[in-house]
Amino acid sequence: MAALLSVKLSGAEASMADRAEADRLARTALRRDPTAVAAAATLGINAEIRGDRAAALRSFAYSQMLSRRELRTQLWAIEHAVGRDDITTALYHYDVALRTSRMAPDLLFPILTSAIADAPIRTALANRMAARPAWSDLFVAYVAGNGPDGQATAAFFTELNRHRVPISEMATAALITRLLSENHLDAAWAYYAAITPGADRRMSHDPEFAVNRTVPSAFDWTPVSDSGVSAAIQRDGEHGVFDFLVPVNVGGAVLRQTQLLPPGAYALTGRSANIEQSGRTSLYWMLSCADGRELGRVIVPPSTQNGGNFAGRFTVPADCPHQQLTLMVQPSDEPSGVSGQISSVQLRPTG
Repeated sequence: MAALLSVKLSGAEASMADRAEADRLARTALRRDPTAVAAAATLGINAEIRGDRAAALRSFAYSQMLSRRELRTQLWAIEHAVGRDDITTALYHYDVALRTSRMAPDLLFPILTSAIADAPIRTALANRMAARPAWSDLFVAYVAGNGPDGQATAAFFTELNRHRVPISEMATAALITRLLSENHLDAAWAYYAAITPGADRRMSHDPEFAVNRTVPSAFDWTPVSDSGVSAAIQRDGEHGVFDFLVPVNVGGAVLRQTQLLPPGAYALTGRSANIEQSGRTSLYWMLSCADGRELGRVIVPPSTQNGGNFAGRFTVPADCPHQQLTLMVQPSDEPSGVSGQISSVQLRPTG
């Protein structure tokens, strides 16, 4: 109880009188129980506040010897190592704190995340995380949404990939979305290509819906299920099929994939199944620029025509480096709505 009271009296707003009383209580606690680690940390904190670095070192060294679970001791050790520009030791104490304290992530994740903008720290942190500490997955998720900028986060994730540290699909998707929103198009593609064998920037990806990601990134096929629309990629062995059902008088996007196509002429080809349309055409592929400009449409006719095959052409201008390929459905008054499957589709250069 004396040790705990000393902790309370040595907080950030404590007066010098409070700290003197905290020291007295801490010494009393240690005389009664030499393993009262909180008391040792109190003596270290108060010595540091008074500028007595030697006494602080002695008290915190004793606290470290007793237990690694005293958060204040680990925080002081981090600051002490940072002051000496000792990245390795600082990260060791970050690791200890994050392994042993439930409060540590709230305190330390923002600081660690900001630090990845510094290349030496980024590399050292990735090396530390190669051992897969218990906080690794939580930190990766935190960095994906809170990194200092998309490029620093991508560089950090690249380091983690090199060490085979798992990065969740959700974190990957968040990073790619962020890079695109910050207009780091080359960085977004470079990261995606590094984790996706066979990805080619000159054409759409995954023509037969073979990629099996629970959380797709912007460069993967992304079904859109809004307003009662049912849209999903169904897996069948090494390949898949996109299946959709759009209710009567409902329309809009049902499938999309982000592209970073170089300027030039492109051909879209694909195959459908079980698409039945009477009257006006209600299904088409649209390629548009990130600024909303539409570059053209390719009609998807009923699957009974041309064996279900469809084809068309687009031209990408030089001032449109970021595109969206989207399968669109126009509202239909058919009682059954619009439904069917797309078994393959690819956009590739004609030259």
